[in-house]
Amino acid sequence: MNEQTPNQLPERPEPYWRITSQLASFPPLKEDIKTDVCIVGGGISGITTAYLLAKEGLDVTLIEADVLVNGTTGHTTAKITAQHDLIYDELIHNLGIEKAKLYYEANDAALQFIRKLVKEEKMACDFTDEDAYLYTTNNRGVSKLEHEFKAYQEIGIDSEWITSMPLDIPIKAGIKMRNQAQFHPVKYLAHLIKGFTEMGGKIYEHTVADDVKEGEAPIVVTRDGKRISTQYVVAASHFPFYDGAGFYFSRLHADRSYVVAVECDEEFPGGMYLSCDEPKRSLRYTDMDGKRLVIVGGEQHKTGQGMDTMYHYAALEEYSQKMFTNSKVRFRWSAQDLVTLDKVPYIGKLSRMHPNIFVATGFRKWGMTNGTVAAHVICDLITHRPSPYEELFKPSRFVADPSIRHFMSENLDVAKHLIKGKFDDADKSIDEISVDEGAVVKVDGKRAGAYKDKEGCLHVVDTTCTHMGCEVNWNNGDRTWDCPCHGSRFSYKGEVIEGPATKPLKSLKDK
Repeated sequence: MNEQTPNQLPERPEPYWRITSQLASFPPLKEDIKTDVCIVGGGISGITTAYLLAKEGLDVTLIEADVLVNGTTGHTTAKITAQHDLIYDELIHNLGIEKAKLYYEANDAALQFIRKLVKEEKMACDFTDEDAYLYTTNNRGVSKLEHEFKAYQEIGIDSEWITSMPLDIPIKAGIKMRNQAQFHPVKYLAHLIKGFTEMGGKIYEHTVADDVKEGEAPIVVTRDGKRISTQYVVAASHFPFYDGAGFYFSRLHADRSYVVAVECDEEFPGGMYLSCDEPKRSLRYTDMDGKRLVIVGGEQHKTGQGMDTMYHYAALEEYSQKMFTNSKVRFRWSAQDLVTLDKVPYIGKLSRMHPNIFVATGFRKWGMTNGTVAAHVICDLITHRPSPYEELFKPSRFVADPSIRHFMSENLDVAKHLIKGKFDDADKSIDEISVDEGAVVKVDGKRAGAYKDKEGCLHVVDTTCTHMGCEVNWNNGDRTWDCPCHGSRFSYKGEVIEGPATKPLKSLKDK
């Protein structure tokens, strides 16, 4: 370990997975079409669902607002594990032992599905079997881990109580979940995309789903007015693009977290690691050009809230400098994850009134397994097979404890930020904005957001979020405008990057 001065971070947030793997590109939808199933969203849940349904012989169309695997899936740490932080003791307490077991079994089944498919198809996707470690470095965390390990034993999870790990971190205690895995998610999904299209599946990128016209056979309407007539709709778009009176904006909150990928002198010993202390730290490795690149994650906060986001990258780099000799940041990126009221994803029928519309959301950072679970549950429901996990993940469920408490807390937080944003002062005047800088300003006495790009062009937008009227804040790390209420994100030009907003911020001035 060393104490050298942190080196300069890479200029732009670019995930390692996207840079080191190329995907096929697809055209936007230009005409009205008919299909058996329309899937909206090109991440792991949407692509895996499309792949499974095509194997069942259905005519499947997948549309993506941007390009495939460029959302949360492309920005993950790509651990394939059922060890989802401190969760099983909480699930037993809130849902009971049987549902806690089902949650584990569903995610373990997802891991086994990926492992089996990679082996059978001989996929070159950097898949490796790894043990997963959950640990604490202080005495306060030991009690939490003891309760979690007891839950593991009640459920029957293959695990071990430990006081040391292969990675050189002095811990007070830890839990090892045996025989988990990691991979390169873009390389893995490239194989599924190829298989899906070879089975006749259709993909359209740069195609934004805007609405669903309900009926016996729903119709997905795109922003460009194209119509997709279908029997089933699957909303796998991270935040559901269609609410259907499910009030998902009030039952989900958005968290951001950060990742740096570093080169260092040490040989990383293998394994995947997650601290249960605050601030949390996640570590794993991947091989790049014959060397091991260490992927360090953490620094979680609610989207649009908190300090300058560049601080979070710098904090992870400083941690890496302390952990590893001569560490150098090669890549950095951030991800957005949605969290449900009871921390269990919403997977299944959108609501009781929409038997032909399905949703998959709220994966709480564990999308590699939960997204795969979602694909299998939805595939079973569409093909009229019983799913043992349908009731556990049903989106219309409402578990009084902790849902009522979290519902009140989240919506009070929204109200606070809705009011606060209206009275925020400007950070500086428009004339004070430097190149590659964004800030809240005043235009004609009203709150606005300004960013000056590298060519000196000034982009000014109305900072009122088009979803429900909260005021967005500048994200310096990603050069975006982020909403602190429901997690919508916009480019510096005002374009929608993340929902629930579907309309761009109003442009006030481009010079």
